[in-house]
Amino acid sequence: MWALKTTLLLLAPASALLAPGAAFAQASSVVVPAPAREPSAAVTDPAPAQDDATIADITVTGSRLASRGYSQPTPTTTVNRDDIEKLSQPNLFQAIRLLPALQGSSGRQTRGNSTSSGQQGLSSFALRGLGELRTLTLLDGQRVTPANFIGVPDISQFPQLLVERVDVVTGGASASYGSDAVGGVVNFVTNKRFTGVRANLQTGITTYGDDPNLTAQVAWGGSSKDGRLHVQVSGEYSYEGGTPAGDFGVSGGVNGRDWYNAPAFLGRSNAATVDGLPRYTLINRAQPFQYAKFGLITSGPLQGTAFGPGGVPYQFAYGSGGRPLGNGQVTGCFNPFCVGGDLSAQIGESPSLASRLERGVGYGRVGFDVSDGMEVFATATLARVLSRNFPNRGAERIGLTVQCDNAFLPAAVRDGCAANGITSFQFGTVTAQFADPITVRTRRDQQRYVLGVDGKVAIAGTEWRVNAYGAHGVSTIAVDVSNISLQPHFNAAIDAVTASDGSIVCRSAVARAAGCVPFNAFGDVTNSTAAYAYVMPENGPRQRSRQEQNVASFNLTGEPFSSWAGPVAIAFGVEGREEIYRTVADPYGNGASAATPNSALYPADPLLNTAIGNNWYAGNYKAGRGRYGVKEAYAEINVPILDSDVLGQANVNGAIRVTDYTTSGTVEAWKIGGVWKTPLDGFRLRAVTSRDVRAPNLSELFAAQIVTNSTVLYRGNVINIQNRVAGNTGLRPEIGRSTEIGFVYAEPSWLPGFAVSVDYYDIKISDAIISLGAQQIVDLCEQGAQDQCAATLLDSPTPGANYVQVTAFNAASIRTKGFDIEASYRFPLSGIGLPGRVTLRGLATHVIDLVTTSNVVGSIPIDTAGVNSGTTPDWKGLLTQSWDTDRFSLSLTERFISDGVYSNEWIECRSSCPVSTNNNPTVDDNSMPGAFYVDLGGSYNLTSEVSAFFRVDNLLDKDPVAAPSTGVSPGVNSLLYDVLGRTFRLGVRANF
Repeated sequence: MWALKTTLLLLAPASALLAPGAAFAQASSVVVPAPAREPSAAVTDPAPAQDDATIADITVTGSRLASRGYSQPTPTTTVNRDDIEKLSQPNLFQAIRLLPALQGSSGRQTRGNSTSSGQQGLSSFALRGLGELRTLTLLDGQRVTPANFIGVPDISQFPQLLVERVDVVTGGASASYGSDAVGGVVNFVTNKRFTGVRANLQTGITTYGDDPNLTAQVAWGGSSKDGRLHVQVSGEYSYEGGTPAGDFGVSGGVNGRDWYNAPAFLGRSNAATVDGLPRYTLINRAQPFQYAKFGLITSGPLQGTAFGPGGVPYQFAYGSGGRPLGNGQVTGCFNPFCVGGDLSAQIGESPSLASRLERGVGYGRVGFDVSDGMEVFATATLARVLSRNFPNRGAERIGLTVQCDNAFLPAAVRDGCAANGITSFQFGTVTAQFADPITVRTRRDQQRYVLGVDGKVAIAGTEWRVNAYGAHGVSTIAVDVSNISLQPHFNAAIDAVTASDGSIVCRSAVARAAGCVPFNAFGDVTNSTAAYAYVMPENGPRQRSRQEQNVASFNLTGEPFSSWAGPVAIAFGVEGREEIYRTVADPYGNGASAATPNSALYPADPLLNTAIGNNWYAGNYKAGRGRYGVKEAYAEINVPILDSDVLGQANVNGAIRVTDYTTSGTVEAWKIGGVWKTPLDGFRLRAVTSRDVRAPNLSELFAAQIVTNSTVLYRGNVINIQNRVAGNTGLRPEIGRSTEIGFVYAEPSWLPGFAVSVDYYDIKISDAIISLGAQQIVDLCEQGAQDQCAATLLDSPTPGANYVQVTAFNAASIRTKGFDIEASYRFPLSGIGLPGRVTLRGLATHVIDLVTTSNVVGSIPIDTAGVNSGTTPDWKGLLTQSWDTDRFSLSLTERFISDGVYSNEWIECRSSCPVSTNNNPTVDDNSMPGAFYVDLGGSYNLTSEVSAFFRVDNLLDKDPVAAPSTGVSPGVNSLLYDVLGRTFRLGVRANF
C-alpha cells in the first residue's frame, strides 16, 4: 500500500492547513507526488437552468482552475446523467463512445476475431483517431489502475450509477492533467454528496434473438444528522450475452444476418500490372484456394483433389472457372483467392460479432468534514469483468506435406500417387473436424483504494482549495483459451502409418513414445476422443498477469491576488506514480524454461519447442515483467487581462509541467491560451496551444514476445509466418504539439436557448511510437529496405519457421487536423399549446488529415483520414431531438459517418492503370460507403420517483458495410459500423 503510506505522510502537513490562517510556507514545503484533480463545475460557461440538457452541452472546461467568471480555452464536451439515462446503454462506455471526437475506441464488438491480444472485451477510449494510448481516462480526476499492460483502464470496472457527468476534453492537456493526454482527456465525475436511493433495471435483445442483456444497479447515499459524515455505496451487475460463433462458408450469417458475403481484394503481383489493369480487384464470395473445409491437395499432379464425407475424394470446385496447374496455382485466380466456387471453407463469418461480457462492480465512499469546507475521504472499488469470444472455427493450415503412404488416405489417392510417381504432396485444410470454435475467456479483477482530503482552507487571508490523496490499485488478468490445436501434436498425429499388426499409429517413434494418437484430417470423418484430446488438449494457452499502480498527490488552487481585470487564479501541485506489471504464461506457448500458472498441467513433451514455445495454433502468450516510476510538478495560472463594457472580458491561461520518468528521463509540457468574451451579444473567441507528452508504457517497453500465426503476400505468393511482437526498452517519450482555435456563440438575446461552437484543431506528434504491420515490413524488405529485411525470415524450407519481427520504435511523426461543430437549441412548446420543451442537438467532427510518416527508408506518408476501413471517417456526427415533459420524454437520435475509401494511397482505375507499386497499388474500386443509423427512445414517469423507459438502437436494422481485406477476415469494421443490427431495450428507474 505504498500510495496510502505516502498519503499519510502527505496528510499530516495538509492537515495543518485546516486551521484558518495557516502559513503558506507550511504548504509549500511539502514535496510529494500528485495527479490531476477533476475540473470544477464552476468553470463551465454560464447557462440557464435546465432539466433536460442532452448530450451536446457546450462547455469550455478542461482546466484545473476554478475562478469566478473564468472560461477555459480548451474545449470540453460534457455528458450529464440525463444524457446517459436517455441513451439507456447497459454499459456507460457504449454511450460515451458515440461522441464524434472519440474515434477508434475499443469495446466488446472489437477484437472479436482475436486470440492472442489479451484485450478481448476491454472497453477503452480513443480520441482523434490517435489511439487509446494517447487518451487519458480519469475517475474523479484520478488515474485508474490499468486493466491491461498497454496502460489503459477498463471502463466496465468503473462505478457507473453514481456518475453525474463525463467531461471529454478534446485537445492536448498534458500540462494540466499529465502524460498520455496528447489526444485529450475523458474524466468521469461521481456524485460525492448523493443521498437517497437510486436504482436501474433493464434488459434487451437484438432483433435476431441474440446478445441478450440484463443490467441491475443500485446506489445508496446518506449523511449523519449534523451533515458531517457522507456515505455512498453502489453495486451493479451487467450481462451482455454476445453472439454465437458463426459457421464455415457463406451460410446466411449469424442468426440470419445475411450481410456477410466474403468480401476481399483479389490481388496480383506488381510486375503483372504492366498490362494496364489494376493490382487489386474488389470481389465478393472470395474463395481461398489453398485449402478446403476437410482438406485439399494443393500441388502436384493430384492438385484439386478434396476430401468429403467419409474421406471420399472428389474434384474441388474452384471459383472463377479455375483449373489447377499442378504448381500450387489455379487458372483464372490470383493468390490467394478465386471468386465463387466451393465456399464451404470460408471462416470469415465465424468470429464473434460481439463478445459476451459480464461485469460486477462494488463501490463505496466515506467522507467526513473535519471542519467547514474540509473533508477527509476514502473510497474502495472492487470489480470483476468476464468476457468470452470466438476468434474463428477450425484451424487454417496450408503447405502441409503429406506422405502418400499415409494410413488415412483413401485407396484412390494412394493409387493416384503411384500412377504419377510421387511419394508426397502439399495439403491444406481448415480442419473443420474440430467441432467447437476456438474460445477465449478473459477475467479482469480490480481492487482500488483511495485515501485523501479535499476542501478549502484560508492561508494568509486567501481561500485555497487543497486536494491530496493516495491511491493503490491492483488488476489481475487471466486469459484462458480452449478448443485450440497444439501444432506439433497435430503435425505428428496426421502423419499416420499402418503398423505390422494392422493398427494405425503415428509414424514418428518419438511421438508414439510420447503418447501420440493418430488423427484423420482427410474428410468429414469422426476421430476418437483420444485423438481430439491429443491434438487439442484441454490445457490450452494460459496467461496470468498482475498490474499494480500506486499514486500520491498534492494540489492547491486559489486566487491570491487580482489584476486590474479581476482575480488571478493559481494551481500547483506535485505527483508521484509507480506502474508495475508481471505476467506468466503456459510453457507450451512461452517456452518450458519460463514460470507458469501451473506447470503440472503442461508436462514435458519431446515434440514441443521448449526453447521459445510457440507451439499453439494461436495464443502463444509470453512471460514478462517491468516497472517504471514518475515524478511530476506542475503550475497553472489564469490572468484576467480585460474587463470592459466596451471591449468585453478576456483572460489568459498558462500551465507548465515537468515530468521525470525512471525509464526515459525528464520531459516538459506546457500550454498557453486565452478566451475573449467579445462585446458582441453571446460571442466568445478561444484559442490554446500546448506541448504534450506521452511516455512509452509498460507494454511498449517491456512486453514479452507474443507470437501469432499469420500470412503475408511475398513475391506474389501467400506464405505462413509467425508474427512476433515484442517490447523495446530503448523507446523515448512522444512529443505532441496541439493548437485549437474556435468560437462559441451562446444564448444571444435574439434567440434564447441557442448555442453553437466551432473549433479547429491541429495536433502534431514527433518521435511517435509506432509498429509497422507484418505486411508493411515484408513490402519494404522487397523494396530493398535492409533494416526491415533483418526483421524477417521468409524463405525457410522448414514449415512454420518463417517469421516477421514487429517492434515499436520512435521513428514516426503524426499530424491530424480538422474541426468540431456543436450546436443546440431549446425552446418551449407552450406557444402551440403543448407541454414541455424540445431540445435539438448536433455534434460533428471533420477530420481533414491524419498523416503518419514512419521515416523508414522506402515508406511514404500514410493518410488515414476518410479511410473507413480504419477509425477516422471524414465526418462523424451525432444528432438528437427530444421532447421532454413532466410526464414523459421522447428522443430520436441519428448517428452517421461519411463515405470514405479503403486507402488514400491506392490509385483507383479500371484500365490504362499505371504500373502498381507497394506504396501506391492500383485498385478497381476504392470507395467505401458510410452509414446512417436512427435510434428511438422514450420514458414515462409512473410516479414521481419511478419511470419506465425503452430504447431501440439501429431502428431501421441497417447492415454494416463490407470491409474487404487482402486476406481472410471477418469482412466488417466494427470500430465504425454497427454489426449487431436492431437492438431493443426496456427498463425501469427509481430515485428515492
